[in-house]
Amino acid sequence: MIINIDTTYSIKLKKEWRRVFKESRLTYSADQPHLDITIEKRDGRMVRFDRNTLQQSVKKVMPTDRSSAVDIVNEVIQKIAQSHLTARQLHTLVEETLKEHQLNEAVVKMNAYRLTKEKERQNARDINHRIQDLLKENATVVNENANKDSRVFNTQRDLTAGVVAKAIGLQMLPPHVANAHEKGDIHYHDLDYQPYAPMTNCSLIDFKHMFEEGFQIGNAEVESPRSIQTAAAQMAQIIANVASSQYGGTSANRVDEVLAPYAEINLQKNRDLAKEWIEDPQKQEEFAIERTKKDIYDAMQSLEYEINTLYTSQGQTPFTTLGFGLGTNWIEREIQKSILKVRIGGIGKEKRTAIFPKLVFTLKRGVNLEPTDPNYDIKQLALECATKRMYPDVLMYDKLVEITGSFKAPMGCRSFLQGWTDEEGSDVSDGRMNLGVVTLNLPRIALESKGDMEAFWHLFNDRLQIQADALLYRIERVKEALPENAPILYQHGAFGKRLSLDDSVDEAFKNKRATASLGYIGLYEVATVFYGPDWETNPEAKAFTVNILKQMKQKADALGDEYGYHFSVYGTPSESLTDRFCRMDQERFGDVEDITDKGYYTNSFHYDVRKNPTPFEKLDFEKEYAPFTGGGFIHYCEYPNMRQNPKALEAVWDFAYDRVGYLGTNTPIDHCYECGFDGDFDPTERGFKCPQCGNTNPETCDVVKRTCGYLGNPQLRPMVKGRHKEITSRVKHMAQEGESLE
Repeated sequence: MIINIDTTYSIKLKKEWRRVFKESRLTYSADQPHLDITIEKRDGRMVRFDRNTLQQSVKKVMPTDRSSAVDIVNEVIQKIAQSHLTARQLHTLVEETLKEHQLNEAVVKMNAYRLTKEKERQNARDINHRIQDLLKENATVVNENANKDSRVFNTQRDLTAGVVAKAIGLQMLPPHVANAHEKGDIHYHDLDYQPYAPMTNCSLIDFKHMFEEGFQIGNAEVESPRSIQTAAAQMAQIIANVASSQYGGTSANRVDEVLAPYAEINLQKNRDLAKEWIEDPQKQEEFAIERTKKDIYDAMQSLEYEINTLYTSQGQTPFTTLGFGLGTNWIEREIQKSILKVRIGGIGKEKRTAIFPKLVFTLKRGVNLEPTDPNYDIKQLALECATKRMYPDVLMYDKLVEITGSFKAPMGCRSFLQGWTDEEGSDVSDGRMNLGVVTLNLPRIALESKGDMEAFWHLFNDRLQIQADALLYRIERVKEALPENAPILYQHGAFGKRLSLDDSVDEAFKNKRATASLGYIGLYEVATVFYGPDWETNPEAKAFTVNILKQMKQKADALGDEYGYHFSVYGTPSESLTDRFCRMDQERFGDVEDITDKGYYTNSFHYDVRKNPTPFEKLDFEKEYAPFTGGGFIHYCEYPNMRQNPKALEAVWDFAYDRVGYLGTNTPIDHCYECGFDGDFDPTERGFKCPQCGNTNPETCDVVKRTCGYLGNPQLRPMVKGRHKEITSRVKHMAQEGESLE
């Protein structure tokens, strides 16, 4: 099958990017200063000759009992007669030198390695090869997303379309970006959707606007709801349609306050009904209130069931987040309580833990933080829910405003919009979105620098520019969408604007209304290269890792000022990337102790999961990072079974309030329906088993683990190997002997 990607929508971009990178700046390499030689790489970049890199390449193919790689490289350097040569010319010089030393076996190995890498690049872009990988159920393909059940037809269809889109997408990308992605220097996320299609990532849906003004899905014109049950049903319909029109998470911000007006309509209907049958005015009001409470509970239960029974066109349950907790009137309070009670009750006849929607409860001083606050009782219910179902995660209102500039729920699991005001000066969060993520492989930069701090920073700045180029391409590509490509987003209010068919979708993005994310992974591994595996107590090492995020934020701010879109630093969830980057670096550098030998890279700025600081020590350690990674972050603490001790969890929440903006609870909630065991299932090579009876049957056990920013059921939907290893390596953050969590 031959597919021509140079269609009218991409040919202009491809030509422009090729021109730019023929004129690109030199990338740094830690070579000898006097060697003023540039190498033209296969992707068009011009890089300074790097003696160390060449030496390591030669060393890999040299027999142990023959001439040293240093000698070979010295001779190659002496043969270089010009200041500029191509990578192919350099390869030829190395080959000639090896032959002169009768190192024919080394020549064979070197060419075999080059051909292998070339074949890998071709395979990545070969649709037939990618589909064969899928048909053979390659785990890195079928288990890439823990929210996708690769056994069912609609997911299989999406995966098939995805491998085709990835192959084409790699051909569409600027050559140096595609090369960096394939090598593992960066990760261009969601290649199965973008750039093949000009789709957006995650968003905060403007439900309030859509409910008030009405909207259209397919052939149906939908009017403003006249009850909370209808509003909840419409919310589920909107979520499903939005999730099918983008490739990231959908969030309902301040859902208790958004739905409250429609419960008010129920209340008035119930008052009218009461007047028909009840004479006593007091009893009329009591009846109306109790009936409205039931309406609210039923609506929230229906919403939970509808979300968990939906499938999007991407073959997965819509990744949905509900943010709530700030409403203080009795109806808003009742919505909050119903959300939590429904989650505590579980779904289905076995009362299993619901994976979606992700629940995010807001703590705020004066609302629910202290015993004297009006909603303190709801905080207690949220604590009970977290000990039994792991959700809700909690937002710290004041700290979140300090870090991001305004209050709002996360998009998806951890992506945060920054504060933004419209032309009238009003703060706007709902109806905004993320345009995509590209993640930097920080551990690789550290490994390549070989402990040379100057080399690290130069390599870092070079890769950071490639990452920025990739994001700029994402933005240019997504701007080529037409409003009619995703009517729910652009024409019917989900993105907060109602564009006409002739409008540019950029109206929803420009002037920093939308954000793009510079992702990163593995700060722990970076510092380990320079300071050893126990660097967390070393102030110099800590300052180094914080400075990495500072430099990324400075780059993001400069990009935003230059291009008019908000760029933010994002602690990538790294569900499959924690595996991919580590696996690729293990192939390149071997088993490096405490770095590649673990089989995974540590998420964002997190404390090494194999260690057991107290929750307070962990939060104190991590709190310095979030101000520089406001585009996406979350903190976790690992606990033993907390069901009998919610006060201990409350102590951590209260401690965190003035220190971090967003906190998740990880506690054992696995359940075996064969023997009745509650707690933590034991990890196995392929999943988890009941420690009491050995049960591994997903039909008779409920295993729920935090995948990254959200929960997953690894028995039903297996994860990639690296993520499984990371989960099984996590150590409980217990208080030290003699201390208390309370």
